[in-house]
Amino acid sequence: MNSVQKKRIAFVGAGNVAWHLAQALAAAGHEVKGVYSRSRTSREALASKLPQAQPIATPDFKDLTLDVVFISVPDAALSEVAATLMVTPGTVVVHTSGSQPLALLQTLKGARTGVLYPLQTFSKTKPLDMEQVPLLVESQHEETLQELTILAKSISSQVHTVSSEDRKQLHLAAVFACNFTNHLLGISQQLLQEANLPKRLLQPLIEETVAKATQQNPFAVQTGPAIRGDENVLQAHLQLLQQHPAYASLYQQLSRSIQAQASIGDGKAKQG
Repeated sequence: MNSVQKKRIAFVGAGNVAWHLAQALAAAGHEVKGVYSRSRTSREALASKLPQAQPIATPDFKDLTLDVVFISVPDAALSEVAATLMVTPGTVVVHTSGSQPLALLQTLKGARTGVLYPLQTFSKTKPLDMEQVPLLVESQHEETLQELTILAKSISSQVHTVSSEDRKQLHLAAVFACNFTNHLLGISQQLLQEANLPKRLLQPLIEETVAKATQQNPFAVQTGPAIRGDENVLQAHLQLLQQHPAYASLYQQLSRSIQAQASIGDGKAKQG
């Protein structure tokens, strides 16, 4: 990377997203100079992973010469944090939220604002190849958008300009694809554990399900007792879930959703 592309960066927040994003930017040659978090332990832990960063005790970055400040905090705290952030005029300030609009940063007087949302699930304990992570950028100002695009491309091969409204819809889809799926996988592992069965038995099934769903229309390749209308199997499963009423309710809702979607598909096929 040449010197023109190099950016001086700081982070507000030291959670999972900041943990990976800050280290990827530093590895790409950018200068991550500071990390602020309300948690002293968190900001010191992330700063220790960055060769040029120092932990900052307040969200006041006016004494640092910065090009970009990332706000990477939980959505519920984003407005409050943005209202307390202090930067020199002209600094680019971006948030990394998938569900919150760009307009949320309008309280930052003098800053150029944008969004850089990494579409991935992050955990500090699991290494991740940021090169393959889609980065979604947005700004109302063309110059700022170009800067963010160049910055994003320095760490990822998948960079897209996406509006706040489209990003919100994408985040919703991601919750179904990732968060809900992960929850269901957790339930499946719990049920296996209760029966003293090894979780590795499900591994080939999980891998094939994901592979098939990414290669074809998931609705078109749906399998299982719900879509087959195997009421005896459905009732037997509900009996097994008597000790888990919440799971039983979820089982019924998902089964009804599968059957309703199948009916829609059948209707379209008959019309065709």
